[in-house]
Amino acid sequence: MLFVAKRRRTEHQASRSLLTRLVRWLWVLVALAAAVVFAVALARLTLRPVPGAGSQVHDNPHPGATLRFYLDRPSVKEAVLEIGGNLALLMPLGVLLPVLFSGLRGLVRLTLAAAVISLGIEAVQGLLITGRTFDIDDVILNTAGAALAYLLVGRRLARWAHPG
Repeated sequence: MLFVAKRRRTEHQASRSLLTRLVRWLWVLVALAAAVVFAVALARLTLRPVPGAGSQVHDNPHPGATLRFYLDRPSVKEAVLEIGGNLALLMPLGVLLPVLFSGLRGLVRLTLAAAVISLGIEAVQGLLITGRTFDIDDVILNTAGAALAYLLVGRRLARWAHPG
């Protein structure tokens, strides 16, 4: 009797473990699909030319200069849109990257990955896209947004997707 009960419990644990692994793999596939959709949307949003902006845009290699510019203006709405938009832009990476890549589960590694991605976007904007510029404040805000999303959501989801 004891042997039968142990065998049933073991079979139940094995089926539960299989179901858990299946759900985790499905979650990773959903995250992969979301990452592809996010990458396409990000490219459309950040790598499109802005016709007619030529003389109105300037590169900003000085940390804080763009932030001061928006914070010193009378339009709070404009400041919130610019700063908040840059914070939110790479937030999905703070959730998706650690779920897709277990090596990016730490805050430092995730932050470095987000910084490299943001720096790449800004470099392409500054060098190749008409009407777009390089702005170091965008890199800082994008990276901070990804790190914040990781701390709030991504860390927990990554632990669940990649236990141990």
